[in-house]
Amino acid sequence: MRRRSFLKTAAAGPLFLNSSEIFAQEFDLIIRGGRIIDPSLNLDTVADMGIVNGRIHRIEYEIGANASEEVNAANKILMPGLLDIHAHYGQDDQGPHICLSDGVTGWVDAGSAGADNIEEIVAVARSAPQPARILLNIGRRGVIPEGDTADMSLANVEVAKAAIASNLDYVVGVKARLTSGVTANDIIVIRRAQEVASYFDLPLMIHMGQSDSSMASLLAELKSGDVVTHMYAPPPNAIIDERGRIFPEVLEARRRGVWFDVANGRTDHLRWDTFDAIMATGFWPDTISTDGFSTSRSAPSVRDYPNVMSKFLNFGMDLSSVVAASTLTPSRIFPFLRDKGTLNIGAPADIAILELREGNFQFVDNYENVRYGAYRLFPFETILSGRKVPRA
Repeated sequence: MRRRSFLKTAAAGPLFLNSSEIFAQEFDLIIRGGRIIDPSLNLDTVADMGIVNGRIHRIEYEIGANASEEVNAANKILMPGLLDIHAHYGQDDQGPHICLSDGVTGWVDAGSAGADNIEEIVAVARSAPQPARILLNIGRRGVIPEGDTADMSLANVEVAKAAIASNLDYVVGVKARLTSGVTANDIIVIRRAQEVASYFDLPLMIHMGQSDSSMASLLAELKSGDVVTHMYAPPPNAIIDERGRIFPEVLEARRRGVWFDVANGRTDHLRWDTFDAIMATGFWPDTISTDGFSTSRSAPSVRDYPNVMSKFLNFGMDLSSVVAASTLTPSRIFPFLRDKGTLNIGAPADIAILELREGNFQFVDNYENVRYGAYRLFPFETILSGRKVPRA
């Protein structure tokens, strides 16, 4: 692979200044000298950032003012806070804090709980330091070893509707796991899940890969705004055929507004040969997500959100596109994230500061296959609502 120098300063683009602030003033926080990358603004430049009352107040080459606190971000990258739309941080109280210190300033728990245990996950999301919501698993007991809907009675439409109705402030969608053995009949399950999601005008997220039904038949059940997660899952029933071509039904689904998400995870969801074939077609992910837990740092295939981003940086995508798939695009999928994913003046000061190191880094797929890349993003600082977050 041709080596690329991401550490060089990009050509300075236009800066977004608060025109009324042309004199020195006191800031709550100034982040100095970082490379600011924000695809929402087409911005890639080295500058200072001033924060007042939890919001971004000024971006300028050099802010000649004082601040209550400063962060030296020289040779670091500032980007909007990372948004993880497929995670399982709601399974314990530590998950939200661990991912926050890795740069995640908004997340969605993707179906850990069903109607029978939704209160436990909602309680964690409600107490999380950053904005957090959940997808309700159509299986009423959530993710269970014996299979969420291996017993079809667990895919109960009316029970799921009642659970969402009681938690409309925290449920932002429905989740259906469609792997063979997890469900007794994936077509019936996806239709029941869609019935629930459509009733509340919410998106449906489907877990694909190793399903009994074809990819085309599953996609036919999806509407605009729905999400296909684990998009790099290998055959059977991947998004590519045996010759490595994207199925036309996949392309049509994207055209009608279905999103395609990474959800790296630990098992079965990403294999390097399938990854390479999909990336070679130019069918890049809309969103990067981890499928992470509070214990993911001990999982070589995940580690943290910046590690998952680094896979795409090394093996197919440019840095701006990786940042967009981790910030801007996720903010467009769920309404509670709509004011995130940007560093525009007046936006909430939710910021991930990452260090991009050059070296020889190991990256692992879900099948213990190892490859090496020249670049790795590491968490450096997280700013949430204008305040530094302790490293967990």
